[in-house]
Amino acid sequence: MTDATPQPIYLADYTPPNWLIEGVSLTFVLDPTATRVRSTIRFTPNPDATSRTFFLHGEQLELIRAAIDGNEITPKMVEGGLTADVPDHAFTWESEVEISPETNTALSGLYMSNGMYCTQCEAEGFRRITFYPDRPDVMAPFKVRIEGDMPVLLSNGNPSGSGDGWAEWHDPWPKPAYLFALVAGELIARQDSFTTMSGKKVDLKLWVRPGDEVKTAFGMEALKASMKWDEEVYGREYDLDIFQIVAVSDFNMGAMENKGLNIFNTSAVLASPETSTDANFERIEAIIAHEYFHNWTGNRITCRDWFQLSLKEGLTVFRDQQFSGDMRSKAVCRINDVSALRGRQFREDNGPLAHQVQPDSFVEINNFYTATIYEKGAELIGMMKTLVGDEEYYKALDLYFERHDGEAATIEDWVRVFEDNTGRDLTQFRRWYKQAGTPRLKVTDDFNDGSYTLHFEQETPPTPGQDEKLPQHIPIALGLIGPNGDEVVTTQVLELTEAKQSFTFDGLGAKPTPSILRHFSAPVIVQRDSSPAERAFLLAHDTDPFNKWEAGRTLAKDVLIAMVTEDDAPLSEYLDALAVMLRDDSLDPAFRALTLDLPGEDDLAQTLFDAGLTPDPTKIYQTRETLKQAMAEHLQDTLPRLSSEMDVDAPFKPDAEQAGKRALGLALLQLTNRLDGGAAAQSLYDSADNMTHRLGALGCLLDVEKGNGALTDFRKRFEGDELVMDKWFSLQVAHAAPDKAANVVEVLTKDPAFNWKNPNRFRAVFGALMMNAAGFHHPSGDGYRLFADWLIKLDPVNPQIAARMSSAFETWRRYDADRQDMMTTALKRIKATKGLSRDSQEMIGRILGDD
Repeated sequence: MTDATPQPIYLADYTPPNWLIEGVSLTFVLDPTATRVRSTIRFTPNPDATSRTFFLHGEQLELIRAAIDGNEITPKMVEGGLTADVPDHAFTWESEVEISPETNTALSGLYMSNGMYCTQCEAEGFRRITFYPDRPDVMAPFKVRIEGDMPVLLSNGNPSGSGDGWAEWHDPWPKPAYLFALVAGELIARQDSFTTMSGKKVDLKLWVRPGDEVKTAFGMEALKASMKWDEEVYGREYDLDIFQIVAVSDFNMGAMENKGLNIFNTSAVLASPETSTDANFERIEAIIAHEYFHNWTGNRITCRDWFQLSLKEGLTVFRDQQFSGDMRSKAVCRINDVSALRGRQFREDNGPLAHQVQPDSFVEINNFYTATIYEKGAELIGMMKTLVGDEEYYKALDLYFERHDGEAATIEDWVRVFEDNTGRDLTQFRRWYKQAGTPRLKVTDDFNDGSYTLHFEQETPPTPGQDEKLPQHIPIALGLIGPNGDEVVTTQVLELTEAKQSFTFDGLGAKPTPSILRHFSAPVIVQRDSSPAERAFLLAHDTDPFNKWEAGRTLAKDVLIAMVTEDDAPLSEYLDALAVMLRDDSLDPAFRALTLDLPGEDDLAQTLFDAGLTPDPTKIYQTRETLKQAMAEHLQDTLPRLSSEMDVDAPFKPDAEQAGKRALGLALLQLTNRLDGGAAAQSLYDSADNMTHRLGALGCLLDVEKGNGALTDFRKRFEGDELVMDKWFSLQVAHAAPDKAANVVEVLTKDPAFNWKNPNRFRAVFGALMMNAAGFHHPSGDGYRLFADWLIKLDPVNPQIAARMSSAFETWRRYDADRQDMMTTALKRIKATKGLSRDSQEMIGRILGDD
């Protein structure tokens, strides 16, 4: 636990490390409660340092001995680590510490997961393993020896020796401590190989617990596809003799890119048709790619300090999004990426947790592994690519790898590469990294004598600590569509750099309809008055898939907002346009499924709040239900034919074609379910041969309160599979009626299978409650009280997960006085908890708006 008032760390205070490291040798003698770690580190003075003070980070370590150049010393123990008097020249540091992996419930450092030793060192977990300068700009090659009674002993790099009860590893590439990894346990590997573009054979191993090897085939193929893609698209070849992945049950994150030894949450790597949905397969493919791509964008080139976190994460997210688009449908992947951005990052940008892509300060870095760092950071990479063009983008990346390989770089280094390569001045573009908030783009137009003019006005609302905002450099991909549906101006990129700016197009025979922000070319909110007829026109004729979907989504949102705020809202125009789109067999089934998906409850609440209204979560929920029923009734004559066409006769494949058909089939089933009381859903559940259909059908049955039998059957089938049982827990909360959601959660937390110390299981239940907006925000306040109770319980055990999930309360200012009072009461109760972690102190304080 930390002090009552943890102090922030500031980017402006950065200084180079006083000492650099030539090499590290570590020996681990494993024991569940008394692991010994011996370290030998060769330090050299940093010529760029301003001091020779010697300080090593360390937490929860029992120091057994320490020595400098072979001479025993007694270091001075200080807050956060130790100091010692050292020579003013190169020297060798030796230490031995004892740690207890078994009692390390925070899952940071070296800990145990179901009898297996594993590590998580990002961001600052290595200091829980041994005393070390635990900062990303201190890089060194590592030699590791592991001694223990486990049959498999793994670490970073290439194997350099092994015997009975021991193994040695050598990673020749300098890396920061956060990339260190160790795994020891009873494991079995799926083995394969990959031959790089230079002809080098790389051994591939995907390690899992015995019994899980049947779920590793897809992950291995995704890894090989990632390696091939990175060579073909970015020219990046793998640089060790072996690449390994290990699946771990207890893990705070999705996965970790440790050099040569990626550690994965089981949910992010294990897959089979019987136990995984299409969404699981797609997520696994993307995460495996993401962690592999980090080998260059994160490992070979790392970040100088944690304020540069988006340098590696934003770039690597962008790369994995490119990969997913190439492996699947570019249009559908882009829509899904933007939907996730709006659902998580826009919400973050519009509340008390708003922060820059490159923050100026933080209290606990674990709280900044956010959608802003990752997803918004990726959008910034995409905007730079749009501005400079594909050819110059890849030239700039080649220069980046050439210039900074083996270094700990900064965001400034990254932008400078583009400036040096293209000759462009990107000073204004840098504001995207330093200004928090989502810009609003107000658009008006006029047409006169063949000239069409678009007027843009940009404004970014104030965010915590940033009241004044300067204009951003916004690339706006634009096309113009004539009255007959033909494109009269093909896609071109307008560069908005002023607060107000206009663009004129001449020689047009009639006023066109603008298709603005194609491919979602910038993370902004477009505000433009347009009629339902124009939305329907774009839905029918826009050639840009993203804007075609956006037109339907906006049309649906307009209808929903009107239904919430007016007594009588016209539905016919939206429903007719939806029917036309749905019957268009030339459209990708996955795309049509996305168009049937209505804007979410949180999205609607934010839209109402932005309009100066107080959203009522219960009314929003009821309105969406009303519109879904209207959709089902309007489309009922079409549903049987379309549903039958979405049947997949071929053996199951998790590819884009089959997954798209299943997605549309289930979207249609959700509508049919409202008409037949669950008959078709029960039939699909009984005949399902894959988890996508089984889980989708079970959700439909729960919606009509006929799912008890299927729930019992589902548990009986899968109670031995932790990941599938996570689905069983989550689905019940997600589909609970608002007035029953908190009670459903309370019952599930008393289930013997609810292991609340496991991050996956805790997120399955309470993450689902967060997403059940009407249930979480039920006027009784039961959701708030229950959530706060469990965060207080979790915090001393796993502060990272507790802090991250406290974001459930971040939108409290949106709502009515009663809900605000209940939420702030819950937050203050958490804040007042004795011994509250540094992680949660910071998050709760930011949510409440504490100075």
